[in-house]
Amino acid sequence: MISILERHRWFSWTITLIIALTIFYISSLTFLPPPVGPPSINATVYHISAFFFLAIFLFTSALDRKWNFKKIILSILIVSVYAALDEIHQFFVPGRYMSFNDFLLDFTGIAVASLFYFILILSKK
Repeated sequence: MISILERHRWFSWTITLIIALTIFYISSLTFLPPPVGPPSINATVYHISAFFFLAIFLFTSALDRKWNFKKIILSILIVSVYAALDEIHQFFVPGRYMSFNDFLLDFTGIAVASLFYFILILSKK
């Protein structure tokens, strides 16, 4: 599947952009305040999976079928900055709040995606 996306970069870039816009849209929605305590399982799964897929599609869009350390680091940095900006954006949305814990969940998704992609690249060799 990933090799198909690597061959058709325009499609991979399109999916990457759609995921980023979807994250922005969901962050713009107003929700009831969450109960005090740890995040719900739904919120945890959302944060990890949304940024996992954003990172995976950015990797397949930006990398050209070989391991390029600089591009991997740049891609990780771009998705991490997007996660931080997403949390800052929520600070300005009524009924939402900025959360470092949410950023850590986002980064967990990014880290898992990086590891997954790294293993995929190694298995191709």
